Amino acid sequence: MRVVAVAAGLGTPSSTRLLADRLAAATRDHLTEAGHPAEVTVVELRDLATDIANAMVTGFPGTRLRTTIEAVTGADGLIAVSPIFSASYSGLFKSFFDVIDNTALAGRPVLIAATGGTARHSLALEHALRPLFTYLRAIVVPTAVYAAPEDWGTGGDGAGDLAARIGRAAGELAALMGHRPPASPAQETVVPFEDQLAALRPD
Repeated sequence: MRVVAVAAGLGTPSSTRLLADRLAAATRDHLTEAGHPAEVTVVELRDLATDIANAMVTGFPGTRLRTTIEAVTGADGLIAVSPIFSASYSGLFKSFFDVIDNTALAGRPVLIAATGGTARHSLALEHALRPLFTYLRAIVVPTAVYAAPEDWGTGGDGAGDLAARIGRAAGELAALMGHRPPASPAQETVVPFEDQLAALRPD
C-alpha cells in the first residue's frame, strides 16, 4: 500500500515535517501489523513553492509538480499537515490542493494534522482543514492531530498525549486503507470505429 504525507512547513528544520514523519511512520507500523506492507513518501511543499505558483498562474503543472500530484492522487492513504497561520492553513498548503483536480481525492482516506505556535489554534483543524477535504469528498479520519510547542517536550503529559493522538489517528487511517481496494487507473473501454459505424446503419 502507498502512503503519502504532504508537509507544508516553511522552515528547516520544520515541526510540520517532523509531525508528518511521525504520522507516516505510525501509519506504516499499523499497516504492517495488519499484514499490509506499506511504502511511505513524504512531500515537502516548500521545495515546490515556485512550481505551485506557476501552475496557479498558467493552469499547467510542470514535470516535478505533476509527478508529485500523481503520487498524491494515486496514494491509498494521504496524510496532510499544515502549519496554522492566522487561524487557518497556510497559503502554500491551500494552493497545492487548488492545483489538484477537485475530484481526484474522492473516496481517499485522509488524516489531517497541523502545527502552530499556540494550542488555541487547534480548532483550525475542524473549521478549516476538515471542511476542505470534505469538499474534496475525501474520507477524513475522526482523529485530527494538532501539535503546539509544548507537545514536543521529551517528557511530561504533552509529549505523551501527542504520541497517543498520533497512534490513534494513524490506526484510524490504516483501518480505512485496509478496507479500501488499492488505487488503480480508471479503465476506459474503446469501441472500434467500424463498430460505431455499424451501430448507426439502419436495420
